[in-house]
Amino acid sequence: MSVRQAIQDVTDRIAARSRDTRLDYLNRLEGAREAGVNRTVLSCGNLAHAFAACSPAEKAQLAGSKSLNLGIVTSYNDMLSAHQPYQFYPDIIKQAVREMGSTAQVAGGVPAMCDGVTQGQPGMDLSLFSRDVIAMATAISLSHNMFDAAVYLGICDKIVPGLLIGALTFGHLPAVFVPAGPMPSGMPNDEKSKIRQLYMEGKVGRAELLEAESKSYHSAGTCTFYGTANSNQMLMEIMGLHLPGASFVNPGTPLRDALTREAAVRALSLSAQGNNYTPVGHIVDVKAIVNGLVGLHATGGSTNHTMHLIAIAAAAGLQVTWDDMSDLSDATPLLARVYPNGVADVNHFHAAGGMGFLIQELLASGHLHEDVKTVWGNGLSNYAVEAKLIDDKLAFEASPKESALPKVLTTVATPFQETGGLKLLSGNLGRSVIKVSAVKPEHRVIEAPAKVFHGQEGLQAAFKAGELTGDMIAVVRFSGPKALGMPELHKLTPALGVLQDRGFKVALLTDGRMSGASGKVPAAIHMTPEAVNGGPISKIRDGDMIRLDANEGTLTFLGDEKELLARTPATEDLRSQHFGMGRELFAGFRAMVGVADKGASVFQ
Repeated sequence: MSVRQAIQDVTDRIAARSRDTRLDYLNRLEGAREAGVNRTVLSCGNLAHAFAACSPAEKAQLAGSKSLNLGIVTSYNDMLSAHQPYQFYPDIIKQAVREMGSTAQVAGGVPAMCDGVTQGQPGMDLSLFSRDVIAMATAISLSHNMFDAAVYLGICDKIVPGLLIGALTFGHLPAVFVPAGPMPSGMPNDEKSKIRQLYMEGKVGRAELLEAESKSYHSAGTCTFYGTANSNQMLMEIMGLHLPGASFVNPGTPLRDALTREAAVRALSLSAQGNNYTPVGHIVDVKAIVNGLVGLHATGGSTNHTMHLIAIAAAAGLQVTWDDMSDLSDATPLLARVYPNGVADVNHFHAAGGMGFLIQELLASGHLHEDVKTVWGNGLSNYAVEAKLIDDKLAFEASPKESALPKVLTTVATPFQETGGLKLLSGNLGRSVIKVSAVKPEHRVIEAPAKVFHGQEGLQAAFKAGELTGDMIAVVRFSGPKALGMPELHKLTPALGVLQDRGFKVALLTDGRMSGASGKVPAAIHMTPEAVNGGPISKIRDGDMIRLDANEGTLTFLGDEKELLARTPATEDLRSQHFGMGRELFAGFRAMVGVADKGASVFQ
């Protein structure tokens, strides 16, 4: 089926807008391909350094001109559950390519921090910036120019976008992304959320809260809710950078290991020395980006990707805007209900039919471009499958025609809502995004007085002091990328949820982030211009009436607009928050970072 006109229209305008920048990117890619891998022209000293720790057989292979060498860029650490499984991947990968007569080397490691650990802590101010650090670390890893292709071991929030931005700067190399999978289901996420709210109300203690959190986050693998980490995996598969069916297979299983071995073999099969040359810069084109955005909307994915996908697209010479995203959301039905958009987790989503069923539905209805390049061949229909082990061998079977759990994963004919999970909000206060898929219809329009805070700590203190006793739109400002690095503000969710449950009309307006776990309270986030840039958010005062309408996509100051804009912007001395926990090292990032609707990137 041909793609729907609304989807094609957005695709065409991105392509037209990006014509010059994409052509420039592809020309650079072709120049790098023609230069080739430089092992054969390295000096003897260069090459000796590069394979000094290899076995004699590997040295002999790398000294030649025809043997293929696979680079491994890894985000392994053993503190974070999602990345701990990667400890064993290099050995699995090396053995797989050894059996095909090739070599593999760990090209380098990239940092992997966890927003769950740094939530509400000073280290969270480094979170968004870590994406661009990871991109640079990826470039450094590949800068030795020893590799014919690369595999990327990453799964969580900023890691995958950073790895992909870095990979696209080496766009002439084939790239396969290799996930580790989600942990098995533990305490249901909605039960954990209830315990958090009880803790905020003082009805349970820290011991009970820690027990609940530990039962939810309990083993190796990603967290099971549908936040940025699992949105990353959806994106890598629907954009053709994973093997089919690879995203949500649990760690430590035979199927997981089989997929990892095949990913390594596949990456080298796409190299320029073969007959199936497929570099990552050709895979990530305008159609792949649009497919990723459609998948994000259809699953109610993370709001962080309203920035990450813009930055990823820019690395491939493509110019994507929030308006593009908004129009695609209007044209895309919501097909998944995974916490916080429902009570199920990603394991339930996978069991219901997962990515194969989702792609099958969206292709059949004309919501996805089928004619794309992927690491598995031409055509996205290759991904309408399930990965399985049959007689201990990796196999791919057609996805089921019906969802095994229709309340978790549904069809285009019976969507959970007619439009996507994300929405652009515009008005006289600027532009922001909101995740509506987790917000009940009765909470999507709020008109209430502003209650202004300079940081999330002020709101939390007011809640604990019993000062928040009516309808309000909480304005939390000076949390944007230039101010602090745009930290997540998840610690506000339990307090705001309690107020909503008490019957108050509550919403959040902020130039900070709330991510894919923003929950049931309407949150207008990523507000731009941000407060330190003198945006209208810096001029809001306590008591100002504000209307948030997620249905119409508006965010409006209700009053004399000229008087609002004539006000002197509020200021805040943030110097104390620019030091400690490494934050002083990122002064240059805060000075250079772009605005949220341009990707909040330091790469301009």
